[in-house]
Amino acid sequence: MNKIIFSLLGFFPGLSLASAGAQNLNLTTHWSGYLALVLFVIAYVFVMVEEFTHFRKSKPVILVAGLIWAIIGGVYASNGLPHAAEEALRHNILEYAELFLFLLVAMTYIEAMRERHVFEKLKVWLISRGFSFRQLFWLTGFLAFFISPIADNLTTALIMGAVVMAVGGGNTRFISIAFVNIVVAANAGGAFSPFGDITTLMVWQKGIVSFEQFFILFIPSLVNFVIPAGIMHFAIRNEKPEAVEDKIAIKDGGIVITILFLLTIATAVSFHNYLHLPPAMGMMTGLGYLMVVSYFVKRRNISAEPTSQRFDVFRKIANAEWDTLLFFFGVIVSVGGLGFIGYLALVSEVMYVQLGATYANVLVGILSAIVDNIPVMFAVLTMTPDMSLGQWLLVTLTAGVGGSLLSIGSAAGVALMGQSRGYYTFVSHLKWAWAIAIGYGASIVTHIWINSSLFDVPV
Repeated sequence: MNKIIFSLLGFFPGLSLASAGAQNLNLTTHWSGYLALVLFVIAYVFVMVEEFTHFRKSKPVILVAGLIWAIIGGVYASNGLPHAAEEALRHNILEYAELFLFLLVAMTYIEAMRERHVFEKLKVWLISRGFSFRQLFWLTGFLAFFISPIADNLTTALIMGAVVMAVGGGNTRFISIAFVNIVVAANAGGAFSPFGDITTLMVWQKGIVSFEQFFILFIPSLVNFVIPAGIMHFAIRNEKPEAVEDKIAIKDGGIVITILFLLTIATAVSFHNYLHLPPAMGMMTGLGYLMVVSYFVKRRNISAEPTSQRFDVFRKIANAEWDTLLFFFGVIVSVGGLGFIGYLALVSEVMYVQLGATYANVLVGILSAIVDNIPVMFAVLTMTPDMSLGQWLLVTLTAGVGGSLLSIGSAAGVALMGQSRGYYTFVSHLKWAWAIAIGYGASIVTHIWINSSLFDVPV
């Protein structure tokens, strides 16, 4: 990607990206622009090899975000424009703040439901039913597909992965293929809901696609999951695992918290659609629901549970995925800096003007399998290409499901590689990349076919 961008610099030296109405300098051929680009690529190399180095992904991108904007600020100050970079950076921080608050509440609820054994109950129910391996393959796949629009693809993949590991025993082939299926299903399910993936959330919060319009992608997303699953189905022997008898009860307040989570989602949608307020404000209101209810849950069990096991909402906030939340900060601010320098305008010119929107959006999905889909989608949103509703839905679909092509292309895949203890690897996923690619192509064709009328609808 770095080489491609550098090769384009000579062809489009005059382009720059306007941001927040500030006066922009064209730094794409300036030493500062080159340095910022190199720093970002180095940081992202560290992100991509996190599985091997165990160097948390948030650390390099946060450091580089600060360095990129320090370079930009220095150049602008020396050119007599001390406040231009400040305005652009404030705009990026505001975008991150809305995403951060939204995700923090969602993660807090998921952590609370996990601690109350809501997901554990689902896992035990599946294990104790006596399903065959093929039945479990389809059940975990469909559950991942339908849970991820609400609970996000990462959490869903971990829950279903725990089920597969519990029933799979030492059946390496079943675990490996079932994990591939879960990754594809979780990413596909997350593509047709604003809550299913970070990229769909970003598109929704930007106001480009309304809440109900995301569900137009349901059939293309289903095609993306079902075709690879149908191919992999025949690779699983139709045997039954050993029955596991286990019992677990949802802790006090678990059902109420689950209902409150759904109510919180409804609140966020209502704030955005009817009150024209940021969805993050609706989510924070939902956090208020949880904080009030947590007081009564804690009081009811004050004598039944030891202090360390009592429900504490602030402990759930502390247990949120902070590495992920801070990683988003580094990515959004870094990509915003590269956009302010002018590089995203160069890429936009090549992809959306020369290639055309359809080919560009298909390419976005392929890139998201190599580079995380979050910076890719944020870059597209920052470019703001002039596209129809059909094209915006297409890039939402491809960015969401394109990461399934490789195990490192999505948070779900990376998480399951860590959870599987060697059963599911980059190579085991790569063996089925051809089947996933067929599903990827079929989902794109399906969207273009059944939603052809939307390609003439402006946003």
